[in-house]
Amino acid sequence: MHACSVTVVMISLTLFLAVAVKRPPMIITQPESVTVFSVEDLVMSCEATGNPQPIFRWTKDGEEFDPGSDPELKVSERSGSFAFYTLSNTMDSLKQYQAKYICYASNVLGTAVSNEARLNTDVPPTQQKEKKVHVKSEEGNSIVLKCNPPQSSMEPIIHWMDWRLHHIQLSERVVVGKDGNLYFAHLTTEDSRNDYTCNVQYLATRTILAKEPITLTVNPSNSLLQNRRPHMLRPTGSHSTYHSLRGQTVELECIVQGLPTPKVSWLRRDAEMSESRIIKDMFNRRLRFNNISESDAGEYQCMAENSQGKATHTYTVTVEAAPHWIKEPPSQLYAPGETVKLHCQADGIPTPTISWTINGIALSETDKDTRRSLTTGGFLILKDVNLGDTAVYQCQASNKHGTILTNTNVYVIELPPQILTEDGMTYTFTEGQKALLECVTFGSPKPEVTCASSLLEDPRVKPFTNGVLEISNVTHDDEGFYTCSVQNTNLSVNAELEVLNRTVILSPPQALKVQRGNTTIFTCLSLVDPKLGSPLIQWRKNNQKISESHTDGKYTIDGPDLKITNVEADDEGVYTCQVITKHDMAEASGTLTLWDRPDPPVLLQITDPKHRAVTLSWTPGDDHNSAVLEFVVEFEDQGLKERGWEELKRVTGNKQRASLPLWPYMSYRFRVIAINYVGKSGPSKPSEIHNTPAEGESHNIKYIFSASVHYCLLLLSLQEMDKRNFNGPDFKYRVLWRRVVGSGPSWHTNYTTTQPFTVNDSGNFSAFEIKVQAVNEKGEGPEPDPVIGYSGEDVPLEAPMNVGVVLMNSTTIKVNWAAVNKETVRGNLLGYKVYLTRIGSRSHHRGRRSREPENTLVVATVANEEEKVISDLRPYSHYALVVTVFNSKGEGPPSETLSFKTHEGVPGPPMSMMLDSPSETEMTLHWTPPAQPNGVLIGYLLQYQQSDDDSPMQVQTIEDPIATHLTLRALDPHSQYRFFLRGRTTAGDGELIMREGATTLDGAPPAKFNFTVGENSVNLSWVAKKRHRNVSFQIYYLNTNGINKWKKKEVNSSQSFYQLQGLTPRSHYRLRFTYSNSTLFEENIETLGTGVTEVQPSFATQGWFIGVVSAIVLLLLILLILCFIKRSKGGKYSVKDKEEGPMDSEARPMKDETFGEYSDLEEKRTASQPSLGEESKLCSEDNLDFNGSSAITTELNMDESLVSQFSRPSEGPEALHGLPDNSPLNPTAVSPATNGMPNSVTILD
Repeated sequence: MHACSVTVVMISLTLFLAVAVKRPPMIITQPESVTVFSVEDLVMSCEATGNPQPIFRWTKDGEEFDPGSDPELKVSERSGSFAFYTLSNTMDSLKQYQAKYICYASNVLGTAVSNEARLNTDVPPTQQKEKKVHVKSEEGNSIVLKCNPPQSSMEPIIHWMDWRLHHIQLSERVVVGKDGNLYFAHLTTEDSRNDYTCNVQYLATRTILAKEPITLTVNPSNSLLQNRRPHMLRPTGSHSTYHSLRGQTVELECIVQGLPTPKVSWLRRDAEMSESRIIKDMFNRRLRFNNISESDAGEYQCMAENSQGKATHTYTVTVEAAPHWIKEPPSQLYAPGETVKLHCQADGIPTPTISWTINGIALSETDKDTRRSLTTGGFLILKDVNLGDTAVYQCQASNKHGTILTNTNVYVIELPPQILTEDGMTYTFTEGQKALLECVTFGSPKPEVTCASSLLEDPRVKPFTNGVLEISNVTHDDEGFYTCSVQNTNLSVNAELEVLNRTVILSPPQALKVQRGNTTIFTCLSLVDPKLGSPLIQWRKNNQKISESHTDGKYTIDGPDLKITNVEADDEGVYTCQVITKHDMAEASGTLTLWDRPDPPVLLQITDPKHRAVTLSWTPGDDHNSAVLEFVVEFEDQGLKERGWEELKRVTGNKQRASLPLWPYMSYRFRVIAINYVGKSGPSKPSEIHNTPAEGESHNIKYIFSASVHYCLLLLSLQEMDKRNFNGPDFKYRVLWRRVVGSGPSWHTNYTTTQPFTVNDSGNFSAFEIKVQAVNEKGEGPEPDPVIGYSGEDVPLEAPMNVGVVLMNSTTIKVNWAAVNKETVRGNLLGYKVYLTRIGSRSHHRGRRSREPENTLVVATVANEEEKVISDLRPYSHYALVVTVFNSKGEGPPSETLSFKTHEGVPGPPMSMMLDSPSETEMTLHWTPPAQPNGVLIGYLLQYQQSDDDSPMQVQTIEDPIATHLTLRALDPHSQYRFFLRGRTTAGDGELIMREGATTLDGAPPAKFNFTVGENSVNLSWVAKKRHRNVSFQIYYLNTNGINKWKKKEVNSSQSFYQLQGLTPRSHYRLRFTYSNSTLFEENIETLGTGVTEVQPSFATQGWFIGVVSAIVLLLLILLILCFIKRSKGGKYSVKDKEEGPMDSEARPMKDETFGEYSDLEEKRTASQPSLGEESKLCSEDNLDFNGSSAITTELNMDESLVSQFSRPSEGPEALHGLPDNSPLNPTAVSPATNGMPNSVTILD
């Protein structure tokens, strides 16, 4: 509990008004200065309050004035107000009332004095008759169209418009001056028109006067327009002085002429110019100060600049001030005997003088009183006041710019103390705020104030000043109860102070830069005390509230985010996020700046031309708020325009000129591109053409090539020089050549402008020294160094000799040979080529090997390499080998053929392996031999183990090389196994094939059934056991409502589902499940639906009828099968012939057309063996076309000879190399998982 003892508090006038006592007069409506344009405008009023009601009187120019006694004035007097207005009908009669008026309001407690009000009269501006004006001038000149608004005390607003009341388009070239005139910096022919109309608007009289239209004729210039440097049109001269008063709006103006249109900029010469204090208007021609202050006084310079020069004008701005209050004395209650100090302080330029009056009477005119004194600072002191000192005191401050006056009530009275503040108030503030706890008291005389020492020790506490306890920078420690009491009485009140966490913005809006047309988002995340509730987030732009845009969607406020779409120039500014709660507010600001690619540079100029250089300068365009990083200078060769514009140089963004290196004898145009963070500007307008003079050649070609196109011919290919290095006219190449051996020191010379250059009869691969020199009209290039070139090559003459082969292993050999004589190569030796052809396998007989395809491998070497190691050969094969030498023209003759045989190798993996389980403990493996035995098979190696990695590996050797199956016994029926099989030759064990599977368990019937009963059926389902053999069990069912006859259904355990049909609705059935003549279990069910009487069986349900129909269907099926067989036997040879003469695929390869006759049954039939379809319509194509599935028919009726070819394991895939990919005989068309054979383990597992 905090306590503070208070005897009394000063009372304000507003509290005093709440007390039912006498009150001094107070003027609440001051008379206002006015300019009268009509008799209705003359109204002078004054309003005041007080108790008793005040009485009004007036002075006119310091003399007493009674409006009620003037016959031309009418007075309106109501309680607390007084007004007078004129009864005259003419403006001339109002001139007598032009004067300064003061209103006085008096009652028994004193007299209040109003401010001085000035009344002026003026005649409203009127339309004057004018002559039509026709102005003529020449294009490029500057001109001023005058407005000449009528003279008036009102400030006019000027609008230049056409006859359709559309505003004249203003720009940097065409502006309106403060004098209302229309200024043209320079004229264009488009400015010609006959309706330039100046419209003058007066707001006070609500008048718009349209001046006479002006006709402007602009004649085209007969000569080239001459650029002109800027010149000031308004103001004239180089310096002006501008006097202003504090608080006024001041506009400085610079209107210039010039060609091209000058750019105007402003700067402050004596200090830094504050952008927040100024507004640039009228295309930078005006600098406006709203509410100018003393800090704005100084020197301001406007600068107009174009390519021809610049002009400046300097303004000296002085700011003076009319008097304004710094401190006004408050109206208060005083007790008799007190000392009253009335503090009155004012400021202005010049410094105002302070004077005092009592009830409107100057102190000098009142009775002398020693208790009254006036200090040098203008303070009035009244000592030992009594009830007679009650009055209204006026403090008046004056300088040459005006006078201000304030009334202060001094009321001397005796009243008992009271506490006016309600007891038990709770004050809530957030930390850091200034807490104000009210304890408003009332009483006179004024007692002394004392507070508890604990509060006074805190410098943040000001105890009950003006009835308020003030705690600055409040914290949570300040929370609690406070007591305010009046000393020597039992008066007191309590108040509670609650301190909450202040609202904090965690993530303020950032400074954003956005391109025009894009969308951007400001984010404002805050932390608010929960007791403050949900805050209001208010966004402002340049201190103006922002609301969501429901029409154009410009602004969208979503929680803490402000989304701005389609950003334009008007969207730039400072965006402030205000988080507002009941007790505090936090705000943070971010800026939005529109940035974009820079504008292209302008005003390109070429200066300082030198022999091979020039200086290019330019003026940067607008950078759109993103500083230019660099400028790119590009050039266009006028002689090679097809190359387009090419980059020449880059300079940093702070430079506006560049020294450019140039080539001789070229015609240039330049342009400049600016680059900033956003991107590249467009290119500037091209510069003028600049030509460089020719000079002697300074370069030679860098590369010369001699090409071998034809023997006895020297062909020179040159790397042509860039045309920019020609350096002058009549450019050509001087070619010099001579033989390296036998031709002596003399050089052969010729000239050419194009390539290639040829020398005939140069011999076969002869060496030449070659020089090529660049020459133009101005001179020769530097002396070139000779290079060696050769004449044309020819194919080699001889084959390599002494070719030998060394067998390194079953797949690698080393070939060597003797080097050929280099003279027989007849060219540049590039290397040797080894041709290696596989004839066939060593295991095949001669006739069969001759029919194997010959695969030739070509291996090339580098020059001077006389042996080569060749790998990846096929083991156990016959090979033939030859070697040739080659140069760039081709290969020479081959060496003698060398035959050799590769050693036996390990076999490849078996082609397939299938698992079959005859019992729970047995597994039979079926496999096909390896496609590549790589030797003579001597058997197989089988390894197997349980899938558990820790189980031992079992090994079994199979000595029979022609074995294709093996049965393993005594296996664990509960385990999975992995089987690994390899072929074996004398070279070792081959690659493996692996399969994984498990044995098949003995079958058993289901142990549990699920029943779903319907009206005519019951659905039975069960879970089929994995890896178990399928078994059959029986379902017997009996209708206990009808005849006691059991019916039987045979079911397979692998089905997992069976529907027992043909039941009678609403009937009871007994189901019995049996297996191997043993009953598994029985079940009673009841079918759904309503009961029906049993229908007598018809003939369609009799057994004899069903048997007859089944026999007919069976006969039709047999007939169709015969038709398919007859149609399938339409080939060029019979099955019997093939069976009598079996032959493997290598000895008698099967041709594509032969297989096609067996696979395309409908297109190829022979005349020697007609199809069944020709003899019977039952086998016609229409009757045999089951959904177009002729391919299925072909597969089912394949003759035995083709099947035998497909199933022979010893031949491998070579026997089928000619089959199409989609053929059923092609192993690649069969799933890799089955390797062409059904996999029973896949089905079982």
